[in-house]
Order: sequence, then C-alpha cells, then structure tokens
Amino acid sequence: MLLYNDKEMKKISLLLLSVFLLTTISCNKYLDVVPDEYVTDEDVFKNINLAEQALARLYNAFPDETGSNITAFTDESYHHWTDNGGALDAYKFNLGTWSTVDNPIGNWGGRYQDIRRANIFIERIESVPIPLDRSDYYQTWIPRYKAEARFLRVIFYFELFKRFGAVPLLTSAVSTDLNEAAGNNVERNSVEEIVDFIVAECDDIAQSLPTSQEASQVGRATRGAALALKSRTLIYAASPLFNGNALYKDISNKDGKKLFSQSYDKEKWKRAADAAMDVINMGIYSLYSPSPNNSVQNYASQFYTRDYTESIFQRIKGNDTGLDGQWLPNGPPFKGNGQFTPLQELVDAYEMNNGYPINEPGSNYQNTGFWSGQLWDGLKWQNVSDISNMYKDRDPRFYASIFFQYDVWRFDATKRPIKLAFWGDGNGRTDGWANGKAGTSPWGYNIRKFLSPEYDRNANTGTAKRNWPVFRLAEMYLIYAEAMNEYQDVPDAPVYDYINRVRERVKMPPLPILASDRTREGMRQRIQNENRVEFAFEAHRFWDVRRWMIALTVDNRPVHVLNAKPSAAELDASGVSDPNSEEAGAAVFYKPVVIQDRVFQDKHYLMPIPQSEIDKDPGLVQNYGW
Repeated sequence: MLLYNDKEMKKISLLLLSVFLLTTISCNKYLDVVPDEYVTDEDVFKNINLAEQALARLYNAFPDETGSNITAFTDESYHHWTDNGGALDAYKFNLGTWSTVDNPIGNWGGRYQDIRRANIFIERIESVPIPLDRSDYYQTWIPRYKAEARFLRVIFYFELFKRFGAVPLLTSAVSTDLNEAAGNNVERNSVEEIVDFIVAECDDIAQSLPTSQEASQVGRATRGAALALKSRTLIYAASPLFNGNALYKDISNKDGKKLFSQSYDKEKWKRAADAAMDVINMGIYSLYSPSPNNSVQNYASQFYTRDYTESIFQRIKGNDTGLDGQWLPNGPPFKGNGQFTPLQELVDAYEMNNGYPINEPGSNYQNTGFWSGQLWDGLKWQNVSDISNMYKDRDPRFYASIFFQYDVWRFDATKRPIKLAFWGDGNGRTDGWANGKAGTSPWGYNIRKFLSPEYDRNANTGTAKRNWPVFRLAEMYLIYAEAMNEYQDVPDAPVYDYINRVRERVKMPPLPILASDRTREGMRQRIQNENRVEFAFEAHRFWDVRRWMIALTVDNRPVHVLNAKPSAAELDASGVSDPNSEEAGAAVFYKPVVIQDRVFQDKHYLMPIPQSEIDKDPGLVQNYGW
C-alpha cells in the first residue's frame, strides 16, 4: 500500500501482513494494530513504521462488501444456505425480526472504535519522530497520511449516517472513547451536522490528496475518492429519507434539539449534482469499455479485471477465487456453491434491448415459447437452443449478471449448458441447489456478475484478478442525472445525457423513449431502475430503496423465483411421458413461485441505536419506531 524502495517495501510488506493477521484477533486496546510487545498507542507513535502500520490498520477496517450477504437483504436475491450465518441474518431482515439487541449489520461500537483509532492517528502522526535522513521523504508523506486518515474517518461516519441518520459526532481521541464519554451524556448530532462535517472534510482533504495513484499505490485515498464520497453523501442527504421526512419529526435530544430537519430543501439536490460534476470534470475517469463491439463483455469484464479507468476508489483484492466458488452453479461441470438465487423481481427489472420495460406495450416481451441463437459464455459466442423467450432480447447487462436455464459458461470446458430446472433425483444433474426433497426449495437463477471466466473450478486452473468497486464513474453520472431530475420541474438534455452515457456502454437505446420519460416522475422511475441494474450485487440496492423510501413497497411483499423444485404431482401432470426426465422438469419450470413473504415496516428505514448503548448513555435517544 505504501511506495518505497525494494528494501523498504519488503519491510513494510511484513508489517502489513501482521496488520491483516491482527484483524482476526480480538483485543481490548483501541488501537489494536501492533504486536504484543507494543501495547499502547504511545509505543506506536514513537516509531514511524508502526505509525504507518496503524494507517494500514485503518484501511483494513474499510468496509469490504465483496460478495456481501446484503444482496439477500433486499429484492435482489435470496440466500438459501439455511445453516449459514449470512442466510440467517438475511432471514432476520426479510422477516422483520431484527431488533435493538440483534442487528447483524449495525456495527455501532465497531465503527466508533475505528473512528477513535482514526482520531488518535490524526492527532499524533505529525509528532512522530522521523529519522533525519528521511525528513525530506516524510515531509511529503506525513500530510498525506493525515489526509488519508481523515478520509477513512468520514467513510466510517458515512457508514453510521446511512444506518442511523443522526449520530454523535466525535472528532477527538478523548471524546471518541464512548465507554468514558457515556458518563458525560453524549448526545446525537443532527443529520445536517453529520452531513456538513463529511462534506467539509472531503472538500478540505481533497486538496492534500493526489489526483491519481501509481499502480503500486492503488487502493489508497485520492482526490477523486474524497469528492465521490462527498457526492454520495449529498445525494443521500437530498433523498426523501433525510430531506423533510415527517416520520422523524419527534426525534429530538432531551434538550429539545431536533435531529432530522422537517423542511424539504430542493437546493440539496443541486448540491449533490454539483458534487458529482466535480468528479466528472476531473477528466481522469472514463467508463470501462474494453470490448465496444460486445455489449455483454463490455460490461461484464469490469468486474473480474483490475479496472483503473472507471473505478474512482476500490477495495484491493488478491487473486482469490473464493467468490467464484461461492457463486458458480452447483452442478458437476461448475462445482460451485450457488450461494444466492437472484429473484424474479430483479430479472423482470431488466428492460428489453429496445429500451422498453417488459410490461410496457411495444416491448415485445414474451413469457412463453423458446428461441435458439447465440449467447456469450464468458469467452466466446456459443450456439444455444431451447432458451425461454423470457430471456430473449434483454438488456445486455442481464446476460452479464445472471445465469438462467440453458445459459452457457465456458462451454468448451463445461460441455453443456446450465441446467437449473429439477429433474430425476436432482443430484448430479441439476445445477441448482437441489439436494433434499422435491418441493421444498424452489430456485431458478444464479449470480454471474463478478465471476471470472479465466477460472476453471472443475480443473482448478486459472485465477481471478478483481477489485471491489467502491466508487465508479457510472455512479457519478447517475447521481448527476437523479439530482438534476429532482431539482428541475422536467428533465432537460443533461439529465438524459448522463443516464444515456451509462446505457450507451451496453448499446441500450437512449432515453427518452416513453412519454413518461419526459416527466420528473417518469424519469425518476427510469433512473431508479438504471441504478438497480447497473449496480446489481454491488451493495447499492439495500441502501437505495431506503433513501428513496420505496422499501415499504419493494421489500414488503412476497418475492419470487422459478419452480426449480416441483412436486411429484406437478411432474406427473406435466404431460411428459417420463415424469423423471429433464423434459418434464423443464415443462413445469417457468412458473414464478413465492420463495419468501417479506416484511418491512416504517421503522426499518433507519436502524435502531443498540439498546446496550442506550443503557450506557442516558443522553442517547432512540430512532423512530424502536
């Protein structure tokens, strides 16, 4: 992560290795970044190498949502590993059974520990003794280290903000010791104060961060990363959840201070748009387009290669194939674990390639019949047959993101298409998670996005070279389009332009197409759906449906998959002479079935302050409904 000569690099690599090992060990020390022989932050900040290690520890605390279970906490997918903690967490959220004492992704205490570490670093780094022969070198790097720690601190605050809204704003090492501060009745700062703090910090530190990083330093904060965080923070602040939301009118500190503004402010949208444009106008990022003549590959390859053109900030990943193993289909040619099943609701969100939503007249969508043609298998075009018309002529991002019945993946190696319908005894035949009795577990899809076609799990050859995109240029385009659409009475040319830039990468036709596209409300639906398909499985959707305040609709209903585990009676009634045949399984497969009846209430828009924190600190007030 740090740039040194070869000798220094080896030394720092060893230090960084110890950092990552230490993250798996519980420790009572707030800093928790050093070997056992260094037991206090006093020791750390007497040694520049250990101080650099402390910064690495802060980076390691950066949220890692690679392969996140959060995709199953919303209307993207279903997590069907019933004996897995991630699946159980998803069930809690989807059934509305999480609480003030059981919130799997709240992480209140952990984030304040991270903020405390950042505060200590920010306060101490400039006083660390520097060897005289390295003074010139560190004269440049110490201010940057400090700016990086400030960037990470506001990332941590943003993580709290999007979960809880108003939170205590603690910017010194002493004040961030919540165990001690609780006795002083620490209160929550208002949403406006939290947003203003994040924005001001991003503006200030952007001046101290480099515009770009050399390849060996990618993963460290840049000016673009700070400005992108500012833009994302402001679009959240402008959104209905935080912009005049009457649900929160009665949430006040005990002295009467209101924590959520009740005044809708249209200018918040303009601030978000301007912030996105500041990133766009840097002129150093471009949409990743390595295969402009292949719309599927042009989108898909960004997620299994190390893209440094569109990614503004990324979580650096090793050449690890763990995600591939988790998400690949379950059958013998693929040997994956099929962790998540994309929901039919997400499949239906992908437009037709003429730009029409599937339920619009003129879309040409059909949910019966079959077609033959060609599909991209990750490496080459392959001839296919018996593909449901449900999957014909869709947005290319659909083919890059989701496996479906008789889809193909590395066909020359796997030798057959993907088979997700149940037939026979299922085991060793279907590629779904089909163990157990028929009728108990309907599925129908697997996630394809992020999987590397260079990796052959069956032969155990190849690797994956991906990073996790935290901010990318497409998000800045869509933030600008969304914010300006909300700011104006009707969408103007730039609104269409920036959403169309994202669509153009996959050769989707430009908007407007429908009459409703020329209205603010119609474009709002288009922009929200564009976010949904462009950022599928990138840990955006869970937060987006909350900030837009549509979760009460989309996450409070039955969700569907396909009939990949039919009953024996269904197979017998299929009309196929052999009910145990593949033909019989396919005949009853293309029927949406309910996988879960989900529950979402108004109180779920924001997470509750953990009850343990309320008990410790009488100055904290609870969020709405909890």
